Amino acid sequence: MEARTTTLSENSAFAVPRGMLAEWGLSVLVERDGRRVLLDAGTSISAAHNGDVLAVDWHSIDDMVLSHGHYDHTGGLVEVLTRIGKRIRIIAHPDVFADKVAQYTREATPIYIGIPFKRAELESLGADFHLTSEPVWLSQNVVTSGEIPMITDFETIDPGLCVRVNGEVIPDPLADDQAIFVKTGQGLLVVLGCAHRGIINTLHHARNITGVEKIHCVIGGTHLLRASDLQMEMTMATLREFGVERLGVSHCTGMPAAMRLAQEFGPGFFFNNAGSVVVV
Repeated sequence: MEARTTTLSENSAFAVPRGMLAEWGLSVLVERDGRRVLLDAGTSISAAHNGDVLAVDWHSIDDMVLSHGHYDHTGGLVEVLTRIGKRIRIIAHPDVFADKVAQYTREATPIYIGIPFKRAELESLGADFHLTSEPVWLSQNVVTSGEIPMITDFETIDPGLCVRVNGEVIPDPLADDQAIFVKTGQGLLVVLGCAHRGIINTLHHARNITGVEKIHCVIGGTHLLRASDLQMEMTMATLREFGVERLGVSHCTGMPAAMRLAQEFGPGFFFNNAGSVVVV
């Protein structure tokens, strides 16, 4: 059986079918082994609306995964949970409900960027949170990353992304950042949320968790929008080393980084927008 992803929310949207919405954020439906897993819920209404346009059978979704606790991946949870209409397991890291803020200078007022709902409200709509830092196997061939180790020397956490602890604003290690790894006959399909802990760190972890060396396809947010030239060069070289043949970037990649990746990967590169369907 093939693996399939359908992107329900992203910064840009395909014109067909008509009525698709674009919105800063991300939500991707992953299908494999007869299981249907929704990664993230976008910023507000787009994931639910676009799912309706694409005739998603919401009630058939088996699990949800939150890539991390930022608003642009969780703000659509109420809309999505309302459509799912049943008790559903949501797998996330224990830090997902942390008091996350953005503060790019010491003088700036911290801006809350965490989950815009109380946990109790989401649970009243059917959310059954399973909080763990460990990988969770969702089927024989689909696994969450769990916490991703920082092992490269060229990938760092965005310094403007912070967390408030006991009233003090400190850098957020974004330990809750995670992805979904899917085994296929052609190699791994890796579905990223934002890759805050580094796309290459994530791919190293994917190989370690699954035991599969070949990474065939990577889609989702790569958080390269502020990447240095060194990081871009090392990222592209490692993607080639890992055998990546298809690269579908989304959301937080940034246009300059996307253009460099497009030049490097040629026909294997694509924009993974709302409405994009990938079959492996």
